[in-house]
Amino acid sequence: MRHILGLGKAVKEKKTYDKDTVKPILKCSICNGEQVAGFKDIRTGKFEEVMLIRDKNDLDDFMGQYGIREISKEY
Repeated sequence: MRHILGLGKAVKEKKTYDKDTVKPILKCSICNGEQVAGFKDIRTGKFEEVMLIRDKNDLDDFMGQYGIREISKEY
């Protein structure tokens, strides 16, 4: 009954990004350990935040949504 009413688990939609202009980055704070996943423009270096990463599940969700197999960290 929950699925009929729309209260069930949400179906995650695959998202895309332009692999020619941006690269996925996990931006990490040295001070407090906070991690934010997003995309860095290859030409300008500008970082666009997408998601706060609190644990491995969050990182797996982010990578799964965008089909990312490998992500680099920046401090």
